Amino acid sequence: MKDAYDLESIRLPYLKGALLKLVVSLVEGPFGGLLAPGLLESAGIARFRKRSFNEEPTFRPIHYTGGMQTQASAVPEVQWPMENTAESQAPVNSGSGSTFRFPGIHDYARAYRDASTTPDEVARRFLAALDQADSGSRPLKAFIAVNRSEVLRQAHESTLRFQAGKPRGLFDGVPVAVKDELDMLSYPTTVGTAFLGKEAATADATVVARLREAGALLVGKTNMHEIGINVTGLNPHHGTTRNPYNPDHFTGGSSSGSATAVASGLVPLAVGADGGGSIRIPAAFCGVTGLMATYGRVSEFGAAPLDWSVAHIGPLAASAVDTALGYALMAGPDPEDTISLHQSLPVLDGWDNRDLRGLRLGVYWPWFRHAEAEVVGACEALLKGFEKLGGQLVEVSIPDLEANRVAHSITILSEMAQAMEATRAEHNKEHGLDVRFNLAFARRLSSTDYIMAQRVRTRMIGHFMDAFRVADVVLTPSTGLAAPAIRRGSLPDGESDMSTTIEIMRFATAANMTGLPAISFLAGYTGKGLPIGMQAMGRPWEESGLLRLAKAAEGLVPRRRPEVFFNLLQG
Repeated sequence: MKDAYDLESIRLPYLKGALLKLVVSLVEGPFGGLLAPGLLESAGIARFRKRSFNEEPTFRPIHYTGGMQTQASAVPEVQWPMENTAESQAPVNSGSGSTFRFPGIHDYARAYRDASTTPDEVARRFLAALDQADSGSRPLKAFIAVNRSEVLRQAHESTLRFQAGKPRGLFDGVPVAVKDELDMLSYPTTVGTAFLGKEAATADATVVARLREAGALLVGKTNMHEIGINVTGLNPHHGTTRNPYNPDHFTGGSSSGSATAVASGLVPLAVGADGGGSIRIPAAFCGVTGLMATYGRVSEFGAAPLDWSVAHIGPLAASAVDTALGYALMAGPDPEDTISLHQSLPVLDGWDNRDLRGLRLGVYWPWFRHAEAEVVGACEALLKGFEKLGGQLVEVSIPDLEANRVAHSITILSEMAQAMEATRAEHNKEHGLDVRFNLAFARRLSSTDYIMAQRVRTRMIGHFMDAFRVADVVLTPSTGLAAPAIRRGSLPDGESDMSTTIEIMRFATAANMTGLPAISFLAGYTGKGLPIGMQAMGRPWEESGLLRLAKAAEGLVPRRRPEVFFNLLQG
């Protein structure tokens, strides 16, 4: 049947320690070809090669809008989200339950303006909190690098601007963290490796430059799964990031440190990057909001060129309003990135309208319910909440999701392997074991595999655009399970757990392949208190509608306080 649901849960061997080292050495060695057929079969590549896809290949999922933009632009500041008075008066550091609220960007802005604190004081509290977060037997390890003198310098300059009555705007003095996949002045860009980034960047990535110009307090480079090639956040070089809701669990990845920094209160906003769920997965696991905008909406200039046809940069924040504020500053054309010029100018019209009447909520039930029971239960409960707000549930069908899964794997692994080819001879063995395994597997793929994957991309864009004829958004869980526990023996060397990886990524990769915008926001918690995320995908360039759903969800899902949390606005 053409539209039969075809994704399956796959059980593959779990590898760690000496066994993982042995398998990696075999796959990389002269006898790796003997293992290749079995690996390709278990990954679905062999079946993929037997299928026929006749569409013209789409090598970059650009959603053309007509004429190209010619100059840099962002959402006009007059459209930026305003502070909600009722929300701003809610407590920000109480116990678990509906009264808990993370300090947000507006809280920082108000505290600086009423002189209840200063950027100087916030910077000192950040550094003290960071020391505390990384102490003990379960360190969070949210950051790869923090230049303390630079943090204090920026904070003092911001404090002087406030004393002179000349702050740069809402972001002035607000702590913001940046994933170590983007260039930032005075910091190297390691991309989570042990050998890249020996020299500090000489220029900011465009997104970082926009934040700096707005006066943001750029506190450091966040940790990530090495070269973004997996989705747990396990990093043998810089330490594995831990989940603030339960430090014995993973954060998700690859923007692991960015999600941890937000969920622990170290920053209200962080920059992430998403090639296969790498913003949305850690957002879901850590109970925050993560937005992956339309392909080309946010400039990639200054980001490491790892996976250019599926790559996105975007914000992670504890609330919809802060996510919208981050998006407003980051989004828009940039002459340094020609792909970003293929867009209509970003707007935020109606983003905070909680009246969902007339909004058609698309659900493909076999896909939606292909997750752990607690995840499905929380997301179905949130669907009912959206219906009470006026949303209309409509059923959609999205064929070829298994082909999409395999095509995404082929695409991102092939691009990453090519990106790392120049360092292969000298540094390959300096990668973590899981990275070496994935890169060795990628080198068994062919150019024909890659071309066929791009034909599938064309087909999947068509399937989703068909769905958007009857629905305004397509809703799924963000992940197939909540944050998995960090297994004994997986640290420090790493693990290979492809069965869990596939469960985690089940709902994420379609947005990367199609270039469509997607967001993850809090849907609830498991019985053990781990966050559960819901994902919404939208039409090209309609990020405001996704933020609208995230905003509506906040009125339906009580927020809980993380186990590890710092309030930098309190002395």
